[in-house]
Amino acid sequence: MTDKEKQEATAVTTPAYASDALAEGTVDAVVIGGGAAGLNGALILARSRRSVVVIDSGSPRNAPADAVHGLIALDGTPPSEILRRGREQVRQYGGRVVFGKVVSAEPAAPSADGDLRFTVTLADGRSITARRVLVATGLKDVLPEVPGLAEHWGHSVVHCPYCHGWEVRDEPIGILATGPASIGPALLFRQLTEDLTYFTHGTDLDEDTRARFAARGIRVIDTPVTEIVDDEDGALAGVRLADGQVVARRVLAVVPQMQARTQGLEGLGLPVRDLPNVGRAFASGPDGATEVPGVWVAGNVTDPVAQVGASAAAGALAGIDINKKLAIADTDAVLQG
Repeated sequence: MTDKEKQEATAVTTPAYASDALAEGTVDAVVIGGGAAGLNGALILARSRRSVVVIDSGSPRNAPADAVHGLIALDGTPPSEILRRGREQVRQYGGRVVFGKVVSAEPAAPSADGDLRFTVTLADGRSITARRVLVATGLKDVLPEVPGLAEHWGHSVVHCPYCHGWEVRDEPIGILATGPASIGPALLFRQLTEDLTYFTHGTDLDEDTRARFAARGIRVIDTPVTEIVDDEDGALAGVRLADGQVVARRVLAVVPQMQARTQGLEGLGLPVRDLPNVGRAFASGPDGATEVPGVWVAGNVTDPVAQVGASAAAGALAGIDINKKLAIADTDAVLQG
């Protein structure tokens, strides 16, 4: 198995759970994505007595991690447990959570009173019609193609000092640079350890930054990294350089390429934006509304750096706005009638 294949495999690790039946007829909202943003948006809608269906592909970004951190009251809770509770809470208000992969989502013919309609189709051929759509598909992290790196992702290979920093404090940490976006995290991880090495790995590092690193005691190594070295127990022990030298490290921090999960959503025609040092993501307003009437986005698919708490909050804001727009449409329909 190649590193890329292993990387893809780490994304599909959600424990199996019972899927609800796909609702028949037209529902108020379909939420595409069963992570924190999608479930919180669905919770708001279900509590507002809206018919809502969550389509969950079962591949959350944080699946490889042992716990979610930095989230008040839930710090240290496994990601799978947070999602399990989220699905349960959506269901207790009448919402449905359906396990499946969306292969297409597109506008459909409006209702007789002119209200919006969308058709969402799953990989197994099933489809559902909804008045509104919330896209919360998240993103996937693409790691540098360094042999051995992907196996430790989410454990001793980390990306966020706030999500994982406390757990790796005082360890010998290495920053495997992927570009300018790695400079900031280096200074943040220096807060957590006095033994920090920055591997430029073929990226540029200007003299001013080198001086700042030197002032903080951050060692810089310009020789490229060729592979990850494990100890006899399979734990990360260091990195091997192109000259054969092995630099002992217990933890590596890396800023991965973040790719918004947009597959199957092309039919919605959602606008995208380029984000510095991150990549492309769907564009939206403060409540998640997009330029496409009837479609909202929330979470990492529009804000790649949002943590679990921020993604959940964004889902809630989108759910509130969707319910408001539906209430207006309901009133308009009565007046027309």
